[in-house]
Amino acid sequence: MKYLVLLCDGMADTASEFLNGKTPMELANKPIIDGLAKTALVGLCRTVGAGLKPGSDVANLSVMGYDPYVCYTGRSPLEAASIGVELKPTDVALRCNIVTLSDEENYCDKTMVDYCAGDISTKEAHEIIATVEKELGNEIYKFYGGVSYRHCLVWQNGTTELGTLTPPHDISGRVIKDYLSDSENARDLIELMKKSYNILKNHPVNLARREKGLNEANSIWLWGEGKKPVLEDFYKKNGVTGSVVSAVDLLKGIGICANMETPEVEGATGYLDTNFEGKAKAAIDAFEKGIDLVYLHVEAPDECGHRGEAENKVKAIELIESRILKTVLEYLQNSGEAFRILIMPDHPTPLVTKTHSSEPVPFMIYDSTVSENGAETFTEKTALESGIFVEHGPSIMDKLLGKI
Repeated sequence: MKYLVLLCDGMADTASEFLNGKTPMELANKPIIDGLAKTALVGLCRTVGAGLKPGSDVANLSVMGYDPYVCYTGRSPLEAASIGVELKPTDVALRCNIVTLSDEENYCDKTMVDYCAGDISTKEAHEIIATVEKELGNEIYKFYGGVSYRHCLVWQNGTTELGTLTPPHDISGRVIKDYLSDSENARDLIELMKKSYNILKNHPVNLARREKGLNEANSIWLWGEGKKPVLEDFYKKNGVTGSVVSAVDLLKGIGICANMETPEVEGATGYLDTNFEGKAKAAIDAFEKGIDLVYLHVEAPDECGHRGEAENKVKAIELIESRILKTVLEYLQNSGEAFRILIMPDHPTPLVTKTHSSEPVPFMIYDSTVSENGAETFTEKTALESGIFVEHGPSIMDKLLGKI
């Protein structure tokens, strides 16, 4: 048996005026997904438990079968693992976004213009992070370059008692002063952010971006603190080998910590311009190597949700089907082996709020050997109407593997 998890990050939504009272899942032209849904198990799954923040870290751990209440230590340590950073037990890792802030003189009065600095390229971002490390790095703080706007700070002998460090994608268009932690423990981190603005505002990368009319990478933003994670080996836990195909460090980091394969896909960006075909090929290559389960994560719907891009969110779902699922499904159908496919988001990213929410998400499990009652289409509404509800998110992996 082969298993494909097609994780469409942030795909679930709520009906809104942006799409004439519909959701992106309802409007997307997705005949393959809807066709599979007709004989699949369709329902809702709670991926974010009570008291947990609805981050992609918590939600994807759940879908992968790991209980966040037991194993979650923070987002950035997982990302650090992806870029080869070996954390000591006393280290604290933080996500270091490169963002675009407005130009008010007082740092606290600035507005979060763009949490991803205009989708800055990895090459440009590494120049920025190299400068930040040179100017602000020391024996206590060390900055590491990641992908695009996503990077990492390791704080030696740090603490995770930092008050609230707000994710920048939660405060797009808002003045930042109300979202800077007032914890005494976070004071030096806030100072690093303030100093970074003065260092970066006339950086050569930003001068070039200014001339092109692009958003400047003029500040770092620190959040997602945590200590070294410990995840049970995926194979020992589930009895199947696994591979994680993703553009983002968080997902690759989870895979690395769980001893899963994490192939690099050239041109994978986490947005609509990602290498969809490359991801499909990476999944097929993994199956060809004998891997049992491929966790194929696509970030694009989530990014569109954060940006309030309604039409692009619909397009993202359609591209996932036409340029990834179609290819991998044809491979599985011609492989001569039985297979199951789980399609679901990790959490909703509603266009109205432009941030994650904790509501249960729709899922469908298609089994090439079993016909379920299914649903006519795969949407938030049909999942709710099915009456099937998985309360404990991590059990969705057991359900896919046929253990429950």
